[in-house]
Amino acid sequence: MDYRGRFAPSPTGQLHFGSLAAALGSWLCARHAGGQWLLRVEDIDPPREVPGSATGILAALPAFGLAADAPALYQSQRIAAYDTAFERLRAAGQVFPCWCSRADLAATGGFHRDGRCVAPPDPQRPPAWRLRAPDIEVAFDDALQGPQRQNLRENAGDFVIRRVEGFYAYQLACVVDDAYQGITEVVRGCDLLDSTPRQIWLQRCLGLPTPRYLHLPLALDDEGHKLSKSEHAHPVDPRDPLPALRRALRFLDLPAAIHAASAEALLERALHDFDPSRLPHCSNRLAA
Repeated sequence: MDYRGRFAPSPTGQLHFGSLAAALGSWLCARHAGGQWLLRVEDIDPPREVPGSATGILAALPAFGLAADAPALYQSQRIAAYDTAFERLRAAGQVFPCWCSRADLAATGGFHRDGRCVAPPDPQRPPAWRLRAPDIEVAFDDALQGPQRQNLRENAGDFVIRRVEGFYAYQLACVVDDAYQGITEVVRGCDLLDSTPRQIWLQRCLGLPTPRYLHLPLALDDEGHKLSKSEHAHPVDPRDPLPALRRALRFLDLPAAIHAASAEALLERALHDFDPSRLPHCSNRLAA
């Protein structure tokens, strides 16, 4: 199968250094493989969305030399596909309604297990819907972080795929759209490494293909916290892209040609000797 990678930002703020490094890593892997690089806007959480940020992120990427091979896919336009997947899971008895709050689950470390709810049904309010997590181990080989194993029941528990508000959860939407876009390799930050076994289980439940995975180091600030749009990380400046692009290349242990006059020239130099297996293996790194 031809290589297809993707970058899938959430529109909760402008493009910042951590997101730029993730986009750069996924773009380099796709170009190194001679494949396609696609974009997806994960705009299915309206309360967290910052107006104008989706447009800003998509406009900024080409300034850093990161041009996609097709128009971006917007998850807010894909609700019918998620409805179909949800109904398939419900018909198979793999999901169930749940009224349990975080406080209700505190005694079990926040985990919901075996389809057994603590809180009784409440006809006065809508439920969340959870996918049953069986007592099995899901294993996969991460192309950078190595072999991974997780017991779904013990380490994930029955997890939410549709929230109380009616919004579909990230896990379901991500799985459905990776299959729809024909993604063969998911390159993203290590903060999502723990989500991968749940997504692989969902793929199995829905009969969808499982892509390969490569999880990049997570960019941290000087205090060791994840750089995040929701934590007001400073946005990178697309009007002056070279400084941030050089920092992102150094963060990934790639050459950042000092005398390159354009983003395209910087990326050409980095791609020349690029080897995904030589990316930093550590899961967390201070931003360069």
